[in-house]
Amino acid sequence: MMVNLFSSFDPSTSLYLPLNWLSMSLWMIFIPYSFWLIPNRSSSFWKKILITLHKEFKTLLGPGTRGSTLMFISMFSLILYNNFLGLFPYIFTGTSHLVMTLTLALPFWLSFMIYGWINNTIYMLAHLVPQGTPPLLMPFMVCIETISNIIRPGTLAIRLAANMIAGHLLMTLLGNTGPMIPFSMIFLLLFTQILLLILESAVAIIQSYVFAVLSSLYSSEVT
Repeated sequence: MMVNLFSSFDPSTSLYLPLNWLSMSLWMIFIPYSFWLIPNRSSSFWKKILITLHKEFKTLLGPGTRGSTLMFISMFSLILYNNFLGLFPYIFTGTSHLVMTLTLALPFWLSFMIYGWINNTIYMLAHLVPQGTPPLLMPFMVCIETISNIIRPGTLAIRLAANMIAGHLLMTLLGNTGPMIPFSMIFLLLFTQILLLILESAVAIIQSYVFAVLSSLYSSEVT
C-alpha cells in the first residue's frame, strides 16, 4: 500500500538489494551505435548535437581549457539518457532522487572551489565583493556571495530532482484516476497523458542542458 504520494518513486525491489539503480546503466546500450562502420541517422544526429554542445561549452569556458568540454558533454549525456529512460514504463528514474543529483553536483562544485582558492585566491576574494559596491554594504555582500556560492550544488541538485519528480508525480496521479472516471472521459485522460509525456520529454532535455550549462558557468568563474 502506498504510504504517501512520493513512495511510488522509492528504489525498492522484491530482493534485498536496491537493483533499481542498475537501470541507470541502460544508457550504455546506445553506445554501440557510434562504433558502426557506416553510421546511421541516429548516430549522425547525436554527433551533430555533441559538436554543437562542444562549441557552446568552449565559448562559455573561454580559452585555455582544452578538453574540459568533454566533462560537461558527458554529464549532459548521462543526465539526458537517464531522464528519457525514466519516461518508459517500469524503468526507475535515478535523476528524480537527490542521491544521484547531489552526487553529480557536489564533486563538480567542490573541485571548482578547491582549484579556484588554490590557484586564483586573490580573484576569488575579489569576486566576493561586486564592483561598485558601497563600503558600507561590503560586509553584507561578502556574506551574501559566500552563501550563494555554498548553496550552488544544492540548487543544482534540487532543481533537477524537483523538475523530474513533478512531472512524474502528475502523470502518476492522473494514471491512478483511470479506474474511477467514466468511460467517456478515458480518451480525454489519454490525450492529457500524451501531452504531459511530450512536456516531460522537453523538460528532460532542458534540465540536462541547464545542469551542464550552469556547471560550466561555475567552472568559468574560477578559471
